[in-house]
Amino acid sequence: MLNLHSGTKEHHGIAQVRAFLSAMEDRDLPRAERYLAATVTIRFPGSPTMSRLSEVVEWAQARYRQVHKTIHAVDLCSDQQRCANADHCVVVCHGELSVEWLDGSTSNGVRFIDRFELTDGLITRQEVWNDLALVRR
Repeated sequence: MLNLHSGTKEHHGIAQVRAFLSAMEDRDLPRAERYLAATVTIRFPGSPTMSRLSEVVEWAQARYRQVHKTIHAVDLCSDQQRCANADHCVVVCHGELSVEWLDGSTSNGVRFIDRFELTDGLITRQEVWNDLALVRR
């Protein structure tokens, strides 16, 4: 696994994932959609498989008001030799969530891992694992 969190130029896949997550946190769905392939699969713990950001928003609205991610690391999980010119890569990021629940209460320091697959520079799959169920109010 290659961690490109150093001062070197960031891999395109990592840059795409960071830009997507930033757009999602800003609730800028049109900007976030620019980073998704026409066919995308998105899964959160306990969610059905979703293929549109509008589905993600609808699903999340019944659970919490907002979520902020503090990203500790973003890793490129591909063969270095293939990845430089490859049309497919896997990017994994992990860190902690700060959540504002529907009742206005908050939870901080909730662990998460997001795994992304990118093809031709666009996100084709996002799988999310987190501990929200352990702290859900």
